[in-house]
Amino acid sequence: MGHKQDVRIRKDSKWNVPEPELTLVITPNAKIIGYTIGNDMSSRDIEGENPLYLPQAKSYDGAAAVGPCIWLSKEPISMDTKIKIQIVRKGNTVFEGETEVGQMKRKLTDLVHYLYREMSFPFGSLLMTGTGVVPPDSFTLNHGDVVNITVDSIGTLSNTVA
Repeated sequence: MGHKQDVRIRKDSKWNVPEPELTLVITPNAKIIGYTIGNDMSSRDIEGENPLYLPQAKSYDGAAAVGPCIWLSKEPISMDTKIKIQIVRKGNTVFEGETEVGQMKRKLTDLVHYLYREMSFPFGSLLMTGTGVVPPDSFTLNHGDVVNITVDSIGTLSNTVA
């Protein structure tokens, strides 16, 4: 989905969270040329039931969003770039948090290397890098919640949960 478009939670899941992610824009020859923002929705109860269920927990209609733009850069993104999330429910902020790109466990170039190691992408790819900010186990998204993810230098991706 894109900026201002609806994301979904699975009908058969009771515990759903967004994951704010820096998203890499990568050429067919594995070069990072830009960045955008990703909202990687996750059905945690399905994911936690069995590791083999990860595809179902992550891959369904409306399970992810990217946007609001692509920031093209010849230089790598700064490691002190902040990634922030705010979840608004009925006009009130019910969760917010932030992290920095430098807090990621792996280097961005390593993530690209592993993605392209045994797969080809003739038109390039978008790679969501993972997250360090997730709501607590007691939290789940509701229909109508608004998820705002902000990354310094890029902007804010905003999606409503349908």
